[in-house]
Amino acid sequence: MTCCEEAKIRVEDNSAAVNLFGSLDANLKFIEEKSSTKIIARGDEIIIRGDKGAVRRTLELFEQLIAWSRKGNPVTITDINYAWHLVEEHSREKLVDIRSEVLLTNYRGKPVRPKTAGQLRYIQAIKSHDLVFAIGPAGTGKTYLAVVMAVRAFKNKEVSRIVLVRPAVEAGEKLGFLPGDIQEKVDPYLRPLYDGLYNVLGAEQAQRHLERNIFEVAPLAYMRGRTLDDSFVILDEAQNTTPEQMKMFLTRLGFGSKAVVTGDVTQIDLPKGQSSGLVEVQKVLRGVEGAAFVFLTGEDVIRHPLVQKIVEAYERYEAGIR
Repeated sequence: MTCCEEAKIRVEDNSAAVNLFGSLDANLKFIEEKSSTKIIARGDEIIIRGDKGAVRRTLELFEQLIAWSRKGNPVTITDINYAWHLVEEHSREKLVDIRSEVLLTNYRGKPVRPKTAGQLRYIQAIKSHDLVFAIGPAGTGKTYLAVVMAVRAFKNKEVSRIVLVRPAVEAGEKLGFLPGDIQEKVDPYLRPLYDGLYNVLGAEQAQRHLERNIFEVAPLAYMRGRTLDDSFVILDEAQNTTPEQMKMFLTRLGFGSKAVVTGDVTQIDLPKGQSSGLVEVQKVLRGVEGAAFVFLTGEDVIRHPLVQKIVEAYERYEAGIR
């Protein structure tokens, strides 16, 4: 590496420096590798050396990470990766602003907050609209954040119950071969919704609310003929609804209720030739006041660092064999 530029930045806070540097300066080493710069830590001062453009970007990265660490947050590899993405995209959003609000604290005592700019827009849409559609790939937090906001609304007494709904499209004829009654037959298709509740509240508390019917997890077919007042309703995997099912679901919304519809239009499992209700509703409700569409992308996928490396390795491998 040819060094032609040098910049310095101070942390000016010992605890923030500990949060920023990581164990045995692991974060600094990772940033060095990611940014193609030479990084030297001297007390609370960080010296960055390298190519002019790389030094400028790395300085911006450290500004974001220092602001985040001063809030008492240990900096992780995931934080560094996303902050670097913001820098490279010349985004106006800052890591500390995106993650400033704690939505709630889960049963393990861990704060839950939006992690990306897209997730922040999603949360803001849920706060300001009665009907929100979140469309994007797996791993963007569509379902989990909807469950978080539902539990938050319930705890704040904004709603009196939570209803989680999912189409059991994959079931079809297979249901007859599964053991148990109809609820036991469809439960495997609803498991991701249970997982979201358990992750936020813990299995014991979530199960208590489910038994008292304050929380309900049900297949979409169970919604026909009902009106849901004072409820936070989530329709998950909505790409697998037909237009008729989508209309049926949306017209269940009662007074004092809020609905969030999530799905990935690239993963439609409906029979060939069958239209998706999630695709059609984007045209039907375009411009309707009170409804909001939030489109999440691969940039909103927050992965475990190892998963990220695995994905990148597969991409390199697949590119090499074509």
